[in-house]
Amino acid sequence: MILRQAVLKDIKQLAALFNQYRIFYEQESDIKAAVVFLTQRLKKEESIIFVAEEENILIGFVQLYPIFSSTRMKRLWLLNDLFVNPKYRGKGVSIKLIDQAKALAKNTNSAGLILETAKTNDIGNKLYPKTGFVLDKGHNYYSWDT
Repeated sequence: MILRQAVLKDIKQLAALFNQYRIFYEQESDIKAAVVFLTQRLKKEESIIFVAEEENILIGFVQLYPIFSSTRMKRLWLLNDLFVNPKYRGKGVSIKLIDQAKALAKNTNSAGLILETAKTNDIGNKLYPKTGFVLDKGHNYYSWDT
């Protein structure tokens, strides 16, 4: 398995994985919009995407967005998306992708990684503590939608 940063030539395969990820989170399938969205993120350098590749097939990805912590006065990375093709689960792919994200955080001298996941995401809620993430029980999470 090869782990590397995604490039524009990956968009077709990456969009298919991204679409599966969105379906997991109960969104409608939309490959065309996924292609546009991911292309914009890469072209505008608004996110970093690492992919796991096996025999020229993308089998998983992690997408990170840069944000900043005013109190720490440093960059943080939002681990926003993590997905592995169900056929390749249980082989440590997610852990390796998370390790790539951690390396990015260290290499960019950031304060670290943050993420959120659904309370119903049993796999993620077991995976993240296993990889060193700590559940923040001291803060409330709020959202506002337009």
